[in-house]
Amino acid sequence: MTLSELAQKLKALGYPVAYSHFKSVQVPPFICYLVVDGDTFSADNTVLSKTTYVDIGLYVVNKDLAAEKKIEDMLKENELPWSYDEIFIKDEGVFKCTYSITLIN
Repeated sequence: MTLSELAQKLKALGYPVAYSHFKSVQVPPFICYLVVDGDTFSADNTVLSKTTYVDIGLYVVNKDLAAEKKIEDMLKENELPWSYDEIFIKDEGVFKCTYSITLIN
């Protein structure tokens, strides 16, 4: 899956979606995704595959199991294993649920 394909699948969930951040203030729930690292596999001076590490952040005011399930179902349907982390951002009064995934293409 490519990054643009991931973006389309995230948008299909029905929440506002942006790469990295929004240009204007958003009311939760919303999603931001960001490439946090990448790597390539090369042989004979040719890149054979590209690995992109992406964090998908779901921002919510209150714990939202339904929103989390939508993301998890989409990841599962697309065979994208994830790791999960959750923090409360006190200054903004929101929870950030982060799904870390790996895209290989």
